[in-house]
Amino acid sequence: MNRTRLTAFVGVGVLAAPLLAGEIPSRPEQIQFGPLEFEPPNAAEMRHELPGAIPVYLAETHEFPLVTITLSFKGGSSLEPADKAGLASMTGAMIQQGGTATLTPSELEEQLDFLAARVRVDVGDQYSSASINCLTSNLDEAFALFMQMVREPGFDPDRTEVVRGQRLERLKQRDDQGFGIAMRELGFLMWGEDSFEGRQPTGDSLNSITREDMQTLHHRIFHPDNMIVSVSGDFEQSEMLAFLQNAFDGWERGEPVPDPTPPTHVLKPGLYHYEKDQPQSQVIFAQRCIERDDPDAIPVEVMNDILGGSGFTSRIMNRVRTKEGLAYSAGSFVSPRVGYPGAFSAFFMSKNATAALGAKVTLEEIDRIRTEEVTTDELDTAISSIIETFPRRFESKERTLRTFVDDEWTGRDPSYWSTYRDHVREVTPDEVLRVAREHLDPEKMGVLIVGPWDEIAPGNTDSEDDPERVTTIEDVFPSVTQIPVRDPVTLKPKE
Repeated sequence: MNRTRLTAFVGVGVLAAPLLAGEIPSRPEQIQFGPLEFEPPNAAEMRHELPGAIPVYLAETHEFPLVTITLSFKGGSSLEPADKAGLASMTGAMIQQGGTATLTPSELEEQLDFLAARVRVDVGDQYSSASINCLTSNLDEAFALFMQMVREPGFDPDRTEVVRGQRLERLKQRDDQGFGIAMRELGFLMWGEDSFEGRQPTGDSLNSITREDMQTLHHRIFHPDNMIVSVSGDFEQSEMLAFLQNAFDGWERGEPVPDPTPPTHVLKPGLYHYEKDQPQSQVIFAQRCIERDDPDAIPVEVMNDILGGSGFTSRIMNRVRTKEGLAYSAGSFVSPRVGYPGAFSAFFMSKNATAALGAKVTLEEIDRIRTEEVTTDELDTAISSIIETFPRRFESKERTLRTFVDDEWTGRDPSYWSTYRDHVREVTPDEVLRVAREHLDPEKMGVLIVGPWDEIAPGNTDSEDDPERVTTIEDVFPSVTQIPVRDPVTLKPKE
């Protein structure tokens, strides 16, 4: 027997020894697990400050000779003029792809590739970021290129037209998938077409974006008075702080970006339909719900976990998919916002003929969690799941830093994560019932269905052998508002 096989044989024997000794339970449910012991990192221990009051979060790890530096900025599409939808995203793409004041796009890309450096720029709704991942050994050279890109983007005209053309082509395809239509129309219904939360680019808005527009937005967002820095990887703390201070020296300062104006649009309850020829309908229930820092936020999280947020153990999934066999995917989620109420949504996708039945049973589950206390088993399962998955938020250095940067931007209580699990454990069945009644209201919900109406409206008449399952749209909703089918490029109603 060769050495490899002998080693493998001995290894199997060692692993099998407890089994032979009878130390492993005979059934999986007899396995006993010790309590999960985990304490979240302390943000204050990672936080530093450069001259000029620039916050810096550092997390050393010397497993690999790599460094990741992320510059986080406040501001994004919330700063776009209403007629320039797509400007923020276009600006982010061109900072990354449009070269610098002294390097063409190709020259910048070739030099970064030669250094094996990866860069990325993202401009979202309220926050933007620019990041670089590179070898520790060539950090000086790679980061110098990165700072050229961030501080002095070239917005190369030829590359701008390439990117603009790609985005215009994507507009032509955005009605190909029903799910994309559903998310767009839900945004309009929930937030309004003029709010940054719901606004969508059109051909006219993309064509109107100029180099000067992108330069103006870049100047407003990307500067050191509007920035938080995070660094993870192979470095020494004192050296990194000195390195960053030197790299940022001379960077033109500016005014911090204020909080965005909260959306003022009010969702009008009722059923909405968007015509789309497809074999399966998308059905989404939605209402404005809760702010992130509301005292009820954690009880609402637990309530939603039981209702539809926890996959196969949730009520909506168990009822719509497992018991009724109406959908492959079903559930619910809560998306809180900071400074204004967020959203609650429940969803499923079903055959057109069973969309009405699926909507009926989903509403029944929403009503049930508002009228009956959840069981002890359901509550224990939800609490255990939330607590046991809690460490994932801190599973990597980069994710940990991202959490702390987000917290600083949004002014979250520094003690939040250290007390989070205690607050989850304190949630009771009575509290779940209370927050469901206070924060969920079918009378305030908009319901959006995307699919062919002539197949959806009659319902599942093929189930006449089971009268309780026969459901038409009229059985669930007394009326419907037909959303005009839009041209995918202009978003105006088709004639």
